[in-house]
Amino acid sequence: MAGLCAAARARELGADPVVLEKGSRPGGSMLLSSCVAWRYRTFEDFRAECPGGDEELQRAVFDGFDEALDWLVSLGPTVVWEDTPNPRTTGKRFDPRSLTETLVRAAGDVRIGQGLGTVPGTWPKETMVLATGGFAVRYAREHGLLVRCNPWSDGDGLDFAREQGAGTAGDLDEFYGRAMPAPPARMREEDYVRLSQLWDGEARVVNEAGEEFFLGPPAWHESDLAQAIARQPSGTAWFVVPADFRDDERVVALREAGGTVVKADGELRLHVAAAVTHTQGGIRIRPDASIPGAEGLFAAGADVGGISTGGYSSGLAAALVLGRIAAEAALR
Repeated sequence: MAGLCAAARARELGADPVVLEKGSRPGGSMLLSSCVAWRYRTFEDFRAECPGGDEELQRAVFDGFDEALDWLVSLGPTVVWEDTPNPRTTGKRFDPRSLTETLVRAAGDVRIGQGLGTVPGTWPKETMVLATGGFAVRYAREHGLLVRCNPWSDGDGLDFAREQGAGTAGDLDEFYGRAMPAPPARMREEDYVRLSQLWDGEARVVNEAGEEFFLGPPAWHESDLAQAIARQPSGTAWFVVPADFRDDERVVALREAGGTVVKADGELRLHVAAAVTHTQGGIRIRPDASIPGAEGLFAAGADVGGISTGGYSSGLAAALVLGRIAAEAALR
């Protein structure tokens, strides 16, 4: 989303940008998401929910969100929700396919199957915005976790920026993710949202030894629970719920995907595994999205670190706002 927003805004400002898309289709992980772009209702809430984040970056995202959201709506994608149902947040939900198609049209020149290194001399000759989606795939592979994102976000942007002398920000071990059906369940990209095991504290959580290891309810976004499961030796756990949940849509979805559901003593045990959606640590940037020490190089989206440290905030909001900011700064 960040790269497409940057290109769309740059084209609107009179530039002739080119989007190099490593994958076989545009849209990145945005296309696979519930596609809700949101901000906390107050900046104080943002700081409280993400206490370790860079305050200047948080302020840039928070202050720029409403204008950026209006701009996105003006491009004409299908809006599913006019506001979020969460009282902590405000924003809109888009149809992900419509939003992807809208942004591709606005971006103009999108070249599929071309990533960093496919066009020699692109940088530093030309201004570049890194928007490769972070390193979720590599992180999942290295830690034996499931992937819940596009298959191309393997850290290309972070590696490239580091080669140019960029620093990092945030915790490189922190990620946003979900508890998903554990193998041998089949997890297709189009099922990422439907298969998410979000129980809002209704489930007890035990490890493979049957011990409760996550006491108290999870945060409202439940990413803290996914990270706790990831720290278990196998990256897996069991959600324990009353047996009368057998027809619950979450249980049905897990079972239909081939996941493991065990009934015993009037309870259901659902086998789950931690899955990585996007990393939260990454490239250090200034509030104008430029990368210190690399003149003419910018970063946006999940390539950027230090926004949500210690909690969670909307990845799509950061992609939208910082993508636009990067384009505007690059053209000054």
